[in-house]
Amino acid sequence: MAQSLDQLIKIRREKMIKLQALGMSGFPAWQGSREIISRVKNKNFGDSAQIAGRLTAIRGHGKLIFADLTDESGKIQVSFKADNLVKNWDAIELLDIGDFISVSGRLFSTQAGELTIDTENFSLLTKSVRPLPSSWYGLSDVEERYRQRYVDLLVNPEVKKVFETRTKIIKLLRKKLDESGFVEVETPVLQPLYGGATAKPFITHHNALDIDLYLRISNELFLKRLIVGGFEKVYEIGKDFRNEGIDREHNPEFTMAEFYWAYANYDDLMSFTETLLSDIAREITGSSKISWQGKDYDLTPPWPKVTYRDLIFQDTGIDININDTEEKLLSEIRKKKVSLDLSGVVGYGALLDSFYKEVSRPQIAGPIFLIDHPVALVPLAKRKVEDPRKSATFQLLIGGYEFIKAYNELNDPFDQKARWEEEQKLAKKGLAEHQVLDGDYIRALEYGMPPTAGWGLGIDRFTAFLTDSHGLKDVILFPTMRPEK
Repeated sequence: MAQSLDQLIKIRREKMIKLQALGMSGFPAWQGSREIISRVKNKNFGDSAQIAGRLTAIRGHGKLIFADLTDESGKIQVSFKADNLVKNWDAIELLDIGDFISVSGRLFSTQAGELTIDTENFSLLTKSVRPLPSSWYGLSDVEERYRQRYVDLLVNPEVKKVFETRTKIIKLLRKKLDESGFVEVETPVLQPLYGGATAKPFITHHNALDIDLYLRISNELFLKRLIVGGFEKVYEIGKDFRNEGIDREHNPEFTMAEFYWAYANYDDLMSFTETLLSDIAREITGSSKISWQGKDYDLTPPWPKVTYRDLIFQDTGIDININDTEEKLLSEIRKKKVSLDLSGVVGYGALLDSFYKEVSRPQIAGPIFLIDHPVALVPLAKRKVEDPRKSATFQLLIGGYEFIKAYNELNDPFDQKARWEEEQKLAKKGLAEHQVLDGDYIRALEYGMPPTAGWGLGIDRFTAFLTDSHGLKDVILFPTMRPEK
């Protein structure tokens, strides 16, 4: 009859007490030295070795027991012989898979040809009182895998590889931005006003100042203040927070890379983006051709460009140049019998965005640059000279998802203030997500910001793409979860 988890934990705790009686603490302080297992495996037979790690397998019985010991660098077999361990042989039977031990001895080859450490001394480093699951990858366990990531990493080696790849992606991105002359900076996470995006913020309170503060939804406005202050190329890789729903492509806490580049425009950014992301993809995967969730995508530059107006027209036959008000667009949408959830949707920009996300974005394979959005959609972007109804913007879209948003930055303080004031009017009419007027940022623009282009990449989404992961929870070590009951 299978033992319950509580029974197994009870047995392990009893073993720990017996080990203490033999003079072995279940949680002693580290006082020794060790070699990395991967280096030990390069030694010769007969050489001495001293390692430490987690027991991941125990086999054999009687006077000869074999076990696997694992550290971050790899795994090696160790042998325990009663003749070698007369003083503490009784402790061997009290060890469990999951325990951390240190081992010293000499290397030899078994009859099967496996490199093994013939243990001469060992000590217990940590007693594992909760047994590891034998496997933990099925859909029935997916929530527990995310909630207990420490176990997921132990029993699913491929999961650890995903997060090692994530680290490599961020290192490469940082390296390439540094080499391109960008300066890495840090801007506030706690902000007196939230801005730089259209999203609901998290609110907290500072007791000493007796003021409410917001977790940033974007670092855009502070980075552009630095452009005003004389920096010409700045970037930041850090956390943003948005009080929104959780699904395959959203987590309330996520990682963004943003940069701002003075004396550049969105055409420069598109060329830079093609080279940057295709180079990172090749260095991570060995190819510019990426397979993601059963579909293939080719990141080899150049990437096609399509205007926002042309995309909507191709997909629906609706010309947004003609249907350029909320009333006209809504009438056309109803004629097409497109069903939209319009709760909290007020104004032309919000309606157009909801319509686009329903009828066009999910169909895009990409990579493509979706360019020249209507001004109402991007309150912080500069108007196009040849068509002031449009802004000099682009989104990088792959597989129906937005990876990058970028644009020529609006540096006209009067236009910027007017757009924010319009957002406030829409908010009073019921617009759920809207931007707020930041008077200090307007003051900064009044001092003068040079022509600038800015860019933001979702690190989590890009990592999911390059690692063929289903969603953001698979590439965020500790995604936001509903608390356990």
